[in-house]
Amino acid sequence: MLKAVTQDVAFDRDAGHPDALGAEPNGDGVNFALFSDHAERVELCLFGPDGQTETARMDMPDMEGGVWFGFVPGLMPGQAYGYRVHGRYAPEEGHRFNLNKLLLDPYARQLTGTLTWDDALFGYPVGGEDTAFDDRDSAPFMPRALVVDQNFDWSADRALQTPWDKTVIYEAHVKGLTMRHDGVVQADQGTFAGLASAPVIDHLKALGITAIELLPVQSFVQDRHLLEKGLSNYWGYNSLSFFAPNAPYLKTGKLSEIKDAIRRFHDAGIEVLLDVVYNHTAEGNEMGPTLSFRGIDNASYYLLSPENPRHSFDTTGCGNTLNVAHPMVLRMVLDSLRYWVQVMHVDGFRFDLASTLGRESAGFEREGAFFAAIRQDPVLSRVKLIAEPWDIGEGGYQVGGFPWPFREWNDKARDDLRSFWRRDAGLRGDLAQRLLGSPVQFHHSRRPATSSVNFLAAHDGFTLWDCLSYDDKHNEANGEDNADGHDNNLSHNMGAEGPTDDPGILHGRLRRAKAMLASLLMSQGVPMILAGDELGHSQQGNNNAYCQDNELAWINWAEAKAELVQAVGQMTALRSDLGLARRRFAVGAGDGDGMADEAVWLHAEGREMQDGDWQQEGPLGLVLRRAERADVLVVLNAGDDADFVLPEGDWTLRLDSAAEAVVPQEGADASRSGQVMVPGQAVLVLVQS
Repeated sequence: MLKAVTQDVAFDRDAGHPDALGAEPNGDGVNFALFSDHAERVELCLFGPDGQTETARMDMPDMEGGVWFGFVPGLMPGQAYGYRVHGRYAPEEGHRFNLNKLLLDPYARQLTGTLTWDDALFGYPVGGEDTAFDDRDSAPFMPRALVVDQNFDWSADRALQTPWDKTVIYEAHVKGLTMRHDGVVQADQGTFAGLASAPVIDHLKALGITAIELLPVQSFVQDRHLLEKGLSNYWGYNSLSFFAPNAPYLKTGKLSEIKDAIRRFHDAGIEVLLDVVYNHTAEGNEMGPTLSFRGIDNASYYLLSPENPRHSFDTTGCGNTLNVAHPMVLRMVLDSLRYWVQVMHVDGFRFDLASTLGRESAGFEREGAFFAAIRQDPVLSRVKLIAEPWDIGEGGYQVGGFPWPFREWNDKARDDLRSFWRRDAGLRGDLAQRLLGSPVQFHHSRRPATSSVNFLAAHDGFTLWDCLSYDDKHNEANGEDNADGHDNNLSHNMGAEGPTDDPGILHGRLRRAKAMLASLLMSQGVPMILAGDELGHSQQGNNNAYCQDNELAWINWAEAKAELVQAVGQMTALRSDLGLARRRFAVGAGDGDGMADEAVWLHAEGREMQDGDWQQEGPLGLVLRRAERADVLVVLNAGDDADFVLPEGDWTLRLDSAAEAVVPQEGADASRSGQVMVPGQAVLVLVQS
């Protein structure tokens, strides 16, 4: 049980204010403010330096507009605290107040201690009905919030604001990127200190990366059912706090470690983007624990079933849905985003299951409150915003449906590129769409040609190398009898299921990997590379490694394929040198206004493609005619070696993905014969001299 020691503290009724939520120190004390529209009483609980001894429990003295607030003189940064919120326990009406449960402040900047799973964390007796009331104290098993001093000397650090048409994203996991990197000091591995170490930053710069996108770093909960199976939540899509960082990622335990890391990335010209989870929380459905939002005001913070408010309304597949349509919940999300931008200096966000954030009474609304609030916000409207444009609810698949300035993950690009290089039939037309930035999806509402974030692989699914090594998923290590993870991987093992010593198969995998990466990096839109894909990293066929916090998911640097690493760096450099990405969508020949590129599709015979050609096989060429730069010809061949007749003019070969050095040092003159041989499973890029 917790110790209780009386601390001589009291609220100063004249100094408190409700305008800044959370715990705000000012040198003379700390102002506390918590939103709960349906609470009848709120207690602030203070704890001693050990985080366990409760030193004071006081009723919040004032409330305005559902914000309970009070100023405590003499408190300083480092003070541990929590709340107990009183109200009716009436699940049938959506209310689940339970004074016996210590609750985390939704605005907590940092947490101390860890959550220890115990039945006392639940508002009802576990094993019984959730309509019953549990009177056990949860405090011994809960982490505490900490009052934080936000001051930091940023010196000359500034936002890079890299233009979208010059952006190359690298999706990575803070821990997984460095745990097996011999060049990173062992004590730093798995932390922000290791993430921003010189070997990692030098590697990203060599690849031509301009932005690193981190899987969730906000504090999250380890799922009870995973821990009981000896597994853990590796990815982190189980948020409990939207302001506090995940403590295990901090070597020093100090927030300044994150700021130091971001400053180092900025010094290297690399932006930092965060994958954020504002669609649900770790409290799950109505049978889940009472840790924060549920006990503070369940009916305000969560969407509840309109037919029966006892039940959560789940569009995320994670048990609950955050009610961002509520103005104070929306404010919390926006405050969180601004905190990470203004205080922590991050450069943008990728929104997990972003369709949920646009859900209103009539369903998904692209002009809804969430998007409108961000678009008019003077801080958030200026950073990079990326939507994962789907959730599992009705009408949740919304690729192309988000408003500017959002960009979107484009799974159509992933699927069509994988299928084309797998040599599936009839993919020429789909491939053409992806190379031009998917205009069918995105060329509307004045959206730019950088709206599509193209990728071959992401954290969820096969890695690129596994796409070339496995026909089927192999998720047995997850403990679900290989039933988890999706089956439509669009993969091909190329002759052997998994690792092999066959030199022919290994050569074929490497060649196809380079061709796939070349098609990604030569496409319009914004390319994203999954961390490790440039190394040939494998997860042994596991396409759902969310619970594998071990060497299966950690990036294997020791077995990096040097030729692949070099190829990616050369391709991104060529993309930049050619100015290949454009802000305007390309138009058909003769349709331009002199500002947009003209796109002409060519048959291997050198003529323009006709309607009947699109269902045939063989090399496909794309000529981009550009007013301000030299014309570019991209030729893709998923089949066997074949000749390709060049358009008139002098053409220089700038990229051959099948070659060991994919970019010729001087560039090869390809114009003499009027045609080139296009290797099978390869991409050529030629520039008119």
